[in-house]
Amino acid sequence: MTDLNTLGEIGLIDRIRQATPTPVHPETIRGIGDDAAVFDWGNDYGLLATDMLVEGIHFDLTYVPLKHLGYKAVTFGVSDIAAMNGLPLQLTVGIALSSRFPVEAIDELYEGIHAACKAYNIDLVGGDTTASRSGLIISVSVLGKVTKDLITYRNTAQPNDVVCVTGDLGSAYLGLQLLEREKQVFLADPNMQPSISEERAYLVQRQLRPDARTDIVHELRDLGIRPTAMIDVSDGLASELLHLCRQSGTGAIIFDENVPIDDQAYLAADEFKISPMTAALNGGEDYELLFTVRPQAFEKLSTNARITAIGYLTNDPSQVVLATKAGQQTPLRAQGWAQLDK
Repeated sequence: MTDLNTLGEIGLIDRIRQATPTPVHPETIRGIGDDAAVFDWGNDYGLLATDMLVEGIHFDLTYVPLKHLGYKAVTFGVSDIAAMNGLPLQLTVGIALSSRFPVEAIDELYEGIHAACKAYNIDLVGGDTTASRSGLIISVSVLGKVTKDLITYRNTAQPNDVVCVTGDLGSAYLGLQLLEREKQVFLADPNMQPSISEERAYLVQRQLRPDARTDIVHELRDLGIRPTAMIDVSDGLASELLHLCRQSGTGAIIFDENVPIDDQAYLAADEFKISPMTAALNGGEDYELLFTVRPQAFEKLSTNARITAIGYLTNDPSQVVLATKAGQQTPLRAQGWAQLDK
């Protein structure tokens, strides 16, 4: 039998895609391989994204409030729609739960889901419920749309495009380290009180209740900019950039000094003896947008503080590297199957 780690995330998705039959319906424009499936709705394209969260893999209820979990579950799907340059419309939620959850706990979970629906202006229109023997499982499917002239895929980037990223990276991973540390202290002494300082509150928020960057989708439209390619940063910058380059047939040079990392993340990384760059490249769960634009289009974005140019694409698909000030270049690597649990 083949070990999943020999494939990694990219290899596994390719294996599933290659074994999937060709669509039989002409309305199916794009299937497996992008942030969302794409359907022809006439004047617009419909978008559909599905995400699953499993207790013990994607979240730990020792420190994750159910209300935050509900909000975050919706954010996962909305971020996928945003990565297609689209806007969300409706969602369905499926949950599997064990008898250890009281009714009030499910109320709290859906309170978070409803809050996210209000924040992203989307409708909860259905779902499913079933029993589980292994804890809580949440599956969210988000339906969105985008006009045909604005649809953005992963495989349409070009050499010399500017590589941009929104917000900052690595904060969610370091927030997770803070929460895991407090959990270990709690297990040793159940009477303890969490001691995360206010200075670290941003990192915890980034882990527990991230926000999808629908704001950037609106800003790009207002500026008349359609990215040449886009993907959301859910599995870390390295993995997402490799996805984009592999599907577009390009290479990339990313400059380490340009990768946006928050000051709190630098301090926490030092505290945990973790490289802040490693957290940014491989930590995951930032839910920012990684996108490419033509150089002339980037001129319109150069003064936007929430968007950072971190490098450019090349015509050598074999070279996706991180470059230092000293001129050293290190090949970027995805983290394999283990990265799927981020």
